[in-house]
Amino acid sequence: MIGFLQGLLAPYYLYIKLIHVLAMAVWVASTAVGYAFYLVPVFKAWRRNPRDPELITLRNWVMERFDHGVIYEHLAFPTIVITGPLLWIAGGWDLSAGWFLLKLLIVITIFVPMEIVDFYVSHFGGSKAHLRAQGDPQRYEQGMHRHWWFFLLTSAPVVIFVVLILFLAITKPF
Repeated sequence: MIGFLQGLLAPYYLYIKLIHVLAMAVWVASTAVGYAFYLVPVFKAWRRNPRDPELITLRNWVMERFDHGVIYEHLAFPTIVITGPLLWIAGGWDLSAGWFLLKLLIVITIFVPMEIVDFYVSHFGGSKAHLRAQGDPQRYEQGMHRHWWFFLLTSAPVVIFVVLILFLAITKPF
């Protein structure tokens, strides 16, 4: 079966790789500027003055816009998850490709669970716009705090493991 798929996909390896790399770039970069230059400064100011109504309004506006803008990231990630294994098959790699297995382990154990939570807090039950529309200010505030804690807990691992994944993909060291 793998041999059949490899024969089918191999002629398209570079096209699949292009889609994979572009999706990776969108996934990594789509939120970086908004996070670094809007969310973090506004949330830091709000944490210093948590009762300032202007900062609360700005915090809410920035977070709701961020939730909407992260749609690009959330379209890119499934593309990465689909094209990655296709590249592995098309490239003729096998289970002895340690660099790929480590990448796969990182994606499955760190990024997939993180993205599931991120999808939820940005679009589904944790969507701040959705919570605001329900008219429950306490749930809205809880959602805001939950999302901020998510960012605090995931920012460093994202940076570290994205760099590691890029290193593994480019150098294929083992």
